[in-house]
Amino acid sequence: MLSAVLVAIFPCLVIYAAVSDVLTMTIPNRISLALVAAFFGLAPVAGLSLAEFGYSLLAGLAVFCVLFACFAAGWMGGGDVKLATAISLWFGLSLPTLEFVQLVAIYGGLLTLAIILFRKYALIPVFAQKQEWLMRLHNPKSGVPYGVAIAAAAVQVFPKTIWFSALG
Repeated sequence: MLSAVLVAIFPCLVIYAAVSDVLTMTIPNRISLALVAAFFGLAPVAGLSLAEFGYSLLAGLAVFCVLFACFAAGWMGGGDVKLATAISLWFGLSLPTLEFVQLVAIYGGLLTLAIILFRKYALIPVFAQKQEWLMRLHNPKSGVPYGVAIAAAAVQVFPKTIWFSALG
């Protein structure tokens, strides 16, 4: 029972980040911090070796450095960078990490295309025009809630990680 709860922490936090990004165009720092704290708290429970723990820290640092450059160029938001960094701690330097990065790129591209198409057409239904989050999403001056792509990739890859097998 406890292991099932522990396994649920990661996807719940990641999905919460995606929903928050869609509704507010921000990913609260507390979500990324909770992912980091859960990683540090659960690493001993999952039986991560010292080497695996170190590789996870290295993966987080590498992802942060690359995505910080994307943030500095204006291609990504800071919350997206923090979320992806926190997620990469969980995946470490493993094959699921490569799949995660590939899926983020694919889903991010598809999401961006969908948002561009969505913004191309006027919101006609009156109920839609009264939804602040929908109007923000429709605004061409707003960014793309890239946290959705990050979360979708993370949730898809998570069952292939050592966390899922160790805690599930």
